[in-house]
Amino acid sequence: MKSKKLTTFILLGMVLGILTGYLVRELAGTESAIKSFADTISILTDIFLRLIKMIIAPLVFSTLVVGIAKMGDGKAVGRIGGKTMLWFISASLMSLTLGLIMVNLLQPGVALNLPLPDLHADSGIKASAISLKDFVTHAIPKSVFEAMSNNEILQIVVFSVFFGSAMAVLGDVAKPLIHIIDVVAHVMLKVTSYVMNFAPLAVFGAIAATVAKEGLGVLGVYGKFMAEFYLAIGVLWLLLILAGAMFVGRRVWRLIGMMREPLLLSFTTASSEAAYPKTLEQLERFGCSNKIASFVLPMGYSFNLDGSMMYCTFAVIFIAQAYGIELTLAQEVTMLLILMLTSKGMAGVPRASLVVIAATLAQFNIPEAGLLLLLGIDHFLDMGRSATNVVGNSIATAVVAKWEGELKH
Repeated sequence: MKSKKLTTFILLGMVLGILTGYLVRELAGTESAIKSFADTISILTDIFLRLIKMIIAPLVFSTLVVGIAKMGDGKAVGRIGGKTMLWFISASLMSLTLGLIMVNLLQPGVALNLPLPDLHADSGIKASAISLKDFVTHAIPKSVFEAMSNNEILQIVVFSVFFGSAMAVLGDVAKPLIHIIDVVAHVMLKVTSYVMNFAPLAVFGAIAATVAKEGLGVLGVYGKFMAEFYLAIGVLWLLLILAGAMFVGRRVWRLIGMMREPLLLSFTTASSEAAYPKTLEQLERFGCSNKIASFVLPMGYSFNLDGSMMYCTFAVIFIAQAYGIELTLAQEVTMLLILMLTSKGMAGVPRASLVVIAATLAQFNIPEAGLLLLLGIDHFLDMGRSATNVVGNSIATAVVAKWEGELKH
């Protein structure tokens, strides 16, 4: 399915999903009937996301290994890795800081016209802080097969770096294997094009299920908070684009234009992962070399979740405001530094943002029950977070490619 045609069908799926979900909610009559519809229709989304998960591991492994093997030596891997992490840390700090600034300026939790959850209410989110041990567990694989079966992207990246570096050192001896893995990479990209044809149905199912369960009324109740959050997301996009423009110039706008399809896909399915294959493809079309794109992008999915990080600071302060809890500047700076570290362990953790937020609330004696204020609209917020993660990783890849002289005109 051609790119423009697919984008049109995704938009059509989104509109039909809203209409279908609204009609079901209005006509179904009972909550059980609505739940039954939502569970059934969301199968479409589940199928698509499972197909994406099916191709992610072999796609990341094959493209990354070939890219590193073609770099030629370990020094190049170290240099590119260093530049990549420098950008990721800077972007993370900017995202977290912007979240703090915007939530303090807009104060969405002040004068919140909603009943506050009981202080002892259970949010259903396990508030376990992500420790250094948890991070190492998520980063270092004990089995590459287990990492691939669980789609632990960071673990796959770690193994691929070792494997690709070893092939680069072996030189001519490894060339036949490099060729085979390169063929696998091309096959996986072709499989990706087949999987993408299911995207409009997945979008339809995701939107219809969400609107049926939550109703469009939730947008009215939380309208102000959501508008302010998306305003903050918009400011973050602008800052990321301006930062990118400092290195790649006006081409950054062309990059954002080329990313419209993966952006739309991540937004409508509320999944950054769903957009990974298409993002990789578009980055190479933009001019990023395969070895840079296949190295930086998977690392970004572990270390550079800009939208998710901004949401963490925004949500924590929002809940504190809702309960009338004043935090000092020193406490907010401490929170930012804590989130700077704990957010790096989010990859591979289900509902990661909420888990990190719950852990942070506990550390500052803010009622964990406040998460209940967000659970009903979390899907709508996740749509913006996921799209922002794609923007951040796309710009990061283009910038590193430019630094390395690997960005074609």
